[in-house]
Amino acid sequence: MRYAIYFTPPQNDPLTRAAAAWLGRDPFGAAAAQPRMTGGLSAEEVAFHTAAPRRYGFHATLKSPFTLAEGETEQSLLTALDQFASTTAPVVLPRVTLSRLDGFFAITPFEHSAALDRLAGDIVSGFDIYRAPMTERDIERQNPDRLAPEELKNLYLWGYPYVFGSFRFHMTLTGRVAGAQANRVEHAINAHFGPLLDEPLEVDALTLFVEPEPGAPFMVRSSHMLGAMAQLENA
Repeated sequence: MRYAIYFTPPQNDPLTRAAAAWLGRDPFGAAAAQPRMTGGLSAEEVAFHTAAPRRYGFHATLKSPFTLAEGETEQSLLTALDQFASTTAPVVLPRVTLSRLDGFFAITPFEHSAALDRLAGDIVSGFDIYRAPMTERDIERQNPDRLAPEELKNLYLWGYPYVFGSFRFHMTLTGRVAGAQANRVEHAINAHFGPLLDEPLEVDALTLFVEPEPGAPFMVRSSHMLGAMAQLENA
C-alpha cells in the first residue's frame, strides 16, 4: 500500500465535479460517468488522452506516493496530518489557468505563489520521516535517465524529482499530447471546464490518497482542513 499527500478541492466543488466527469473517475468513491464526447473530441479520444491521470484522480502533488516507513502506521500519519494542517494557513490562488507542461495539460496558478511553494516544501520535508526508503522499482518509475542533476538529487533525497526549486503546482488533466493533437485537446478542455479555468482556487486542505495495491486506482482516504486551529483562536 502506498500513500500520497495531495491537494484536491472538496468532492462537491464545481471544479472537482468537472474534473471527475473529464477524467471519468471520482477518487472520493462516487460513481462517475465514462469520458464523453466534448469540444470536438470523441468519447474514445477523451478516454485515451485522460488514461494516465485517471488512475491518480484529480489532484496536485504535495508529497508524492510513498510506502510507510518501518514503525509508522496509517494512524500516526493521520495524526501528523491533523496536527500540521491545523496550524498551517490556507493559500489562495487569485486565478488559475490551463497550461501545457512537458506535453501534458494541467491547471496551474496564473501567477507564481511563494506561499504555495513554502507550503509544498514544508510538506515534503516535514513528512519525510513517514516515507520508507525507495526501492529500485520506485526509482525506475521516475525515469532517472531523463532527469536533470538537481531533479535526480531530489529523487534520492526526497523520493520525488519535482520538489523545492523544481516544484510546480499543477493539477493534471491529460497524458502527453502529441503536437498535432494539442490544439484539439486544448479546445476540448476549455469547452468542458469553461470559466472554471480562470477562477480563484483556495488550497485549503491536505488530502490523503491511498493506492491499496500496486497499479490500483488512488482513492481519497481523508481530508485535513488547513488553519483549523487559527480559526478557533480567532473565533
